[in-house]
Amino acid sequence: MLQGPAAMGEPWPPQPQQQRLPGLGNASEPSAWPSAAAGPGTAAPGGGGAGTGTGTGGAVSPWDIALCATGTAVAGENALVLAVLFYTPSLRAPMFLLIGSLALADLLAGLGLVANFAVRYLLRPPSEAAELGAAGLLLAAFSASVCSLLAITVDRYLSLYNALTYHSERTLGFTCAMVLLMWVLCLGVGLLPILGWNCLRDQSACSILRPVTKDNAAVLAVTFLLLFALMMQLYLQICKIAFRHAQQIAVQHQFIATAQATSTRKGLSTLSLILGTFALCWIPFAIYSLVADSSYPAVYTYSLALPATCNSLINPIIYAFRNPDIQKSLWLACCGCIPSTFSSRPRTSSDV
Repeated sequence: MLQGPAAMGEPWPPQPQQQRLPGLGNASEPSAWPSAAAGPGTAAPGGGGAGTGTGTGGAVSPWDIALCATGTAVAGENALVLAVLFYTPSLRAPMFLLIGSLALADLLAGLGLVANFAVRYLLRPPSEAAELGAAGLLLAAFSASVCSLLAITVDRYLSLYNALTYHSERTLGFTCAMVLLMWVLCLGVGLLPILGWNCLRDQSACSILRPVTKDNAAVLAVTFLLLFALMMQLYLQICKIAFRHAQQIAVQHQFIATAQATSTRKGLSTLSLILGTFALCWIPFAIYSLVADSSYPAVYTYSLALPATCNSLINPIIYAFRNPDIQKSLWLACCGCIPSTFSSRPRTSSDV
């Protein structure tokens, strides 16, 4: 027997459809460094929603394409530097070992950028382990790059401060040991996200360097600023020592003073170029990492992260391709000859 509205000949009221739980089936995938902001279900700037910048059924972010292209160029350029250093027996001095350490760090940074792009857009299904691995590779590589720059600055300072004894006391074995210790420390920094120092379980704790937490990003930024301050102090000391040496030589031997002044000016211009480029590329990003968090628009992070990664593209030009010995090796490898414009003077610390 029919009851209710059906008994009166009236239709039954329509039943409400079952609602889908929000976020199921369309949640945003975790994103690895250096993307900003967009956690699960959060739209990236520009209204892309979950698909923008995460590789989940949406368009590829132009910023990620730019970072991937930069990483490819960085990897290729630094691979060329490493090949020249490896296949040229005459480039075995400790200063070239430091250049090689810098090139290796920048090479890994470039590969890390490419790996980050592949993890976000090409890896299916998404993997937390892959995301943390890509983030760890980037942290370790860029940490080693900054530390290599500091090591080169320290080497230049000691070569001028102890000009008479430093080159005889500085052995290749000692330099290798110091470089190895530096790399162990940087690899330890890269392992931190994998060992649990990440925000994948607590999105509110994420920094602009997801999956790095806000506290860890602040520590990294402060450490970077302190290292840069140390490099600046060493740079000022190098200037003072170089000018003092030039004045002393000018009093004793006028002819030698001319060559020494030219070498000093070249060294100072190189160091100015190094620190100026380094500051312009990294300081804005480091300061932004201190004041911003994951709620800030991603475009700000991308616009500051891209110049920071370009520092690894500029380093080979400053350190390697401007060095006369590396230039000679490149000419021999590419053309089989050395231009007559190259001088035969011995290497000095200002060449680096």
